[in-house]
Amino acid sequence: MPKTASNGGLRRSDAGGSAGGSVGIVAPQRAAFDAPLLLQCQQELPNFELVYETYGELNAERSNAVLICHALSGDHHAAGYHTPEDAKPGWWDACIGPGKPIDTARFFVVAPNNLGGCGGSTGPRCVNPATGEPWGAAFPTVTVKDWVRTQAMLADRLGIDRFAAAVGGSLGGMQALQWAIDQPERVANAVVIAAAPKLSAQNIAFNEIARQAIQSDPDFHDGRYAQANAIPRKGLVLARMIGHVTYLSDERMGVKFGRELKSGDIEAAQDVTFQVESYLRYQGASFSERFDANTYLLMTRALDYFDPALAFDGDLVKALASAKARFLVLSFTSDWRFSPARSDEIVDALIAAGKDVVSATVEAPNGHDSFLLPNDRYFDLLGGYLNAVAAKL
Repeated sequence: MPKTASNGGLRRSDAGGSAGGSVGIVAPQRAAFDAPLLLQCQQELPNFELVYETYGELNAERSNAVLICHALSGDHHAAGYHTPEDAKPGWWDACIGPGKPIDTARFFVVAPNNLGGCGGSTGPRCVNPATGEPWGAAFPTVTVKDWVRTQAMLADRLGIDRFAAAVGGSLGGMQALQWAIDQPERVANAVVIAAAPKLSAQNIAFNEIARQAIQSDPDFHDGRYAQANAIPRKGLVLARMIGHVTYLSDERMGVKFGRELKSGDIEAAQDVTFQVESYLRYQGASFSERFDANTYLLMTRALDYFDPALAFDGDLVKALASAKARFLVLSFTSDWRFSPARSDEIVDALIAAGKDVVSATVEAPNGHDSFLLPNDRYFDLLGGYLNAVAAKL
């Protein structure tokens, strides 16, 4: 019976201070698929691999599996620690663990790194078997539909016929929505957090500015920077800085930074660096060391292309007609990148399609990043919904 790897005794409190324990020490796993994969773009991958982590234990009925769909810069390491020395846990550790909203004492949690990612799954960093060189910018375009399909293949490999829930925030929430549409028999609940039925023109514009920052970096080399032994760091730093500003609310940035100085003399107008400038530079530099530029381009395009209603004459109600899942849709008051009004569009379409949906807008000051952070009301809603799911298993 699949279960997570653990040291059995580690129970650190997570950075956010939320109630519940840690899943402990976890190890990434790898699933290799040798058959060719035809993507939505009509290009074919000769084979591919997905890296993933699991937390908790699959029950005898194999009915308690929960899929975690990651957002743009996420990966498979959603909870726990890879070594006892790790200072930072997985990206959604506040939410995943025994006694937490996604309770690993009740659920078997599966967290894959998406196809095209840079966390170990087949993507632009990997070698193209046709050339013997890294794929780079030649890696095929992938879509949310492709991710759902490959995640379903991973579920087959793990012996999971049906997920109790597919859960995700932002781009992850879009995947959960696509799961309900494309795999109606294989997901009982779709938890869609801080998402939208498709991107607005403003959001597409932000993504394009970030892509241009990367592609205009002299070290980008038309996406062949690996062959040139280079990294487009300046472009990645700018892309992350742009993204990070849109993920935070004005209120949160004001409370966190205000006009505090990192260095310099503002009265003399000499060598001034504001705290917020220093913070953004740090975030950008850190991101440029861990994330692949071609993957950033690929992921933002997948965001831009997401529109499940497109194949249904632009009618989201028709797109959702075949869904059989129950839905939880959550949004946050200060999220201006994926505002509550965008979640309302999803809720309205679900109601019009006659689907079972629960929704709420949570008061939160942290902008789009609110879905990643502890918040009592948010965790009560998410945990309460999933506890009800677990009670019916």
